[in-house]
Amino acid sequence: MQVELIDETEVVEQAFQDLVEDIVKFAADYMKYPANRECSITFISNERIREINREFRNKDAVTDVISFALNDDDADLFSMMEIEGEDTDFVTTIGDIVISVDRAKEQAADYGHSIERELGFLALHGFLHLNGYDHQTPEEEAEMMGLQEEILTAYGLQRD
Repeated sequence: MQVELIDETEVVEQAFQDLVEDIVKFAADYMKYPANRECSITFISNERIREINREFRNKDAVTDVISFALNDDDADLFSMMEIEGEDTDFVTTIGDIVISVDRAKEQAADYGHSIERELGFLALHGFLHLNGYDHQTPEEEAEMMGLQEEILTAYGLQRD
């Protein structure tokens, strides 16, 4: 798994960036995903995530994480699988994750756990969305949240 990190805020400590990259790579390995996948993770402000949420989701509110999956259309997925079958070095971009650093700090304080736990949780949550997991129904939510906790525990990033 390849991860590109972008810090638009210019305030995210390198250790936090390393953690986010590591948890996504760990999750990809844990879930036995091919190594030739990549995604980007961008750290942004509350103001910027509100703009993105309004523009792309028609929700005029601050949120913590938004994922933009690139291969969520069956035709796109089939095309990528066909190319990968011909070229095993072909890298597939699965999408982009944006995380509000401001909101992550707020939620860490609200939930009484570390910023590391919150950033790891949000990055993993976004990554699972890029890979087809969702929480629109109680069944989907149970599956996704259960997998999140399983991966975070295996990684060693439990709640404080």
